[in-house]
Amino acid sequence: MLTVPMDILNQFPVRKTGRQKDAFRAAVQAYAESLGYVCREEKGSFGSRNLVIGDPETASFLVTAHYDTCAVLPVPNLITPCNLFLFFLYQIVLTAGIFLLSILIGVAAGLLTGSSFIAGWAGYVTIWAILICMVVGPANRHNANDNTSGVITVLEIARTLPENQRKKVCFVLFDLEEAGLIGSASYRKTHRKQIARQLVLNLDCVGDGDHLMLFPTRKLRKDKTKLAFLYRTCGYFGKKSLLLREKGFAIYPSDQMNFPYGVGICALRKGRLGLYLSRIHTPKDTILEETNVNILRAALTSFICCSAVTFGKEE
Repeated sequence: MLTVPMDILNQFPVRKTGRQKDAFRAAVQAYAESLGYVCREEKGSFGSRNLVIGDPETASFLVTAHYDTCAVLPVPNLITPCNLFLFFLYQIVLTAGIFLLSILIGVAAGLLTGSSFIAGWAGYVTIWAILICMVVGPANRHNANDNTSGVITVLEIARTLPENQRKKVCFVLFDLEEAGLIGSASYRKTHRKQIARQLVLNLDCVGDGDHLMLFPTRKLRKDKTKLAFLYRTCGYFGKKSLLLREKGFAIYPSDQMNFPYGVGICALRKGRLGLYLSRIHTPKDTILEETNVNILRAALTSFICCSAVTFGKEE
């Protein structure tokens, strides 16, 4: 039973198996209903189950996060959303490493058996085994940032949003983001008419870093009127900042990419690589700064309350 959203960190730290997800959704639904919300589950592709809190028909805003837990990996998923060269270099290096490992295993199998046929198949099977393990392998039991932080922030906004503002917002927790944005794609298909006019605020990995960033989708970046709304959320909070990335290279691979007016929201560190996200998908994902949750809760709640009743009608 959840008494506050932060309880998720201890009560439901892993949400990967069907049983774990069922228990999590039941607890969140009971908590949201205790706040006065109407909740329901929506089935989607590949067995995904999204939890919908509120009414998508009346909402001008979707506040979202994925709740599924990723598989544990030997290397972190390094993301540099503002650095084009490093973003693609990491993907190339990671891909090359997978192929190199498959080649080494194939060569070893060939040497042991004296068969080039077996060598080829061993390498081929290794590639697929690695790719499958990256999706359905053992759960990463430490996922404070990815994405317990996003789920908690969504529920904190739901908790503090004034009752007279609730028709504006629908809160959605997506399933199977780690398998390829499947839950959000299913939601988009079901609610195609509604999402054409809604602003989607997607919280993913907001717990570790001083630089809270908003990454609007390409269509949203072209709409200066709607971007003016988003700038209202920006500001500095001591050593923390909440800023919008409008110009230059900007890509954040998460569920907002499935929506025309989507905004990816994350927390980044800053170093020699520029702004970056690391630690996720590994046992080092143990940091969830409550300050980040509180900043986003306050900023996004204020933004929703002060914005026009129907975001889409501002077109």
